[in-house]
Amino acid sequence: MTAGYGTPYSITAFQTYLFSLNSGWIVARRISKRRHFGYKEIQGGVHSRSSHDTSARRVDASPGASPSSTVNPSEIAFFSRLSQQWWDEHGEFAFLHKMNPIRMQFIREKILEITREEQGEDVAARMENGPGLLKGLDVLDVGCGGGLLSESLARLGACTLGIDASEANIGIASLHAAADPRLSSRTPSAASAGVQGSLTYAYTSAEELLRGSQRYDIVCSMEVLEHVDNPAGFLSACAELLKPGGHLFLSTIARTPLSYLLTIVAAEHILRKVSVGTHSHAKFINPSELVGFFQKYRSLSPPPNEKSGSDKSWITRTYEHGLPSRKEAEVRGMVYLPWKGAWVLAPRVASAYGAATACNYLFWVRKPTSDAL
Repeated sequence: MTAGYGTPYSITAFQTYLFSLNSGWIVARRISKRRHFGYKEIQGGVHSRSSHDTSARRVDASPGASPSSTVNPSEIAFFSRLSQQWWDEHGEFAFLHKMNPIRMQFIREKILEITREEQGEDVAARMENGPGLLKGLDVLDVGCGGGLLSESLARLGACTLGIDASEANIGIASLHAAADPRLSSRTPSAASAGVQGSLTYAYTSAEELLRGSQRYDIVCSMEVLEHVDNPAGFLSACAELLKPGGHLFLSTIARTPLSYLLTIVAAEHILRKVSVGTHSHAKFINPSELVGFFQKYRSLSPPPNEKSGSDKSWITRTYEHGLPSRKEAEVRGMVYLPWKGAWVLAPRVASAYGAATACNYLFWVRKPTSDAL
């Protein structure tokens, strides 16, 4: 069996994982039986780190959900204190080091899939086998932390800008990149000159960056959405930073009993793999909420040579199990296999039925263009 595009994946391993999911779900329900996990619409407003409200967050895509400040000072202070540990593969961010190859796998596969659909197999093959899959593309990494993903994107040929609201994180990311002579510090505009790849960091937020004129072919924001205030505003800022036809990649955590058990009870309090207080279950976002957001979302900023934003929905319709067309958006689960000590990208069939998206998952959506859809 393959996971997506020929990635080896054991049926037995996945069946074992599904069994553990079921067992974990039962345990989580018992642990959280006094908590409310039902659906209730709320605005994506401010949540404190100590919040234990587990009701659903409404990610509102209405015009009133424009990008205002989404930075939570307590979140920034929390991760700034941990900034020195970003590149310790066995420390606080060990899970992210192990997750990074899977995030990059999803980005590679999705870009190649869309290229095959639109430009043909020959072009996709040249991209895949060439010196840099993302060569010549402007790529933004929002909430880059210590630069784990940013460096990987730059090594694929992208002209990469990593931004973070923590000055300490940007300092660590810049210091680590400076130790590698292959990672230049050219400006983002270098991509237009055909530069193989470059990496630049900036201490800023997506909302501040939106004030400028630079837009990007790809915007990534991994393990950030569950830490921001006003998730609708944050998603809108990321969306508006894309060029027409650009790709938005997100990675976050679903708000389920299982995610509470695994990310908070187990990872923080029992195994002590991450610091207590890293996650707030009430701030997690379900895949269906992201799909719903982009079904309603309309671009606020106009493409070049146009006077107003697009009236097109980013996701025009959904199919069985509420899934969108793979040309418009996709949800894929990320599964940690403790017996291997590694993350894997779950098969599409498992992601479709929700079993593999009950905790960590990846999300991709594409910004409409005038000739798309």
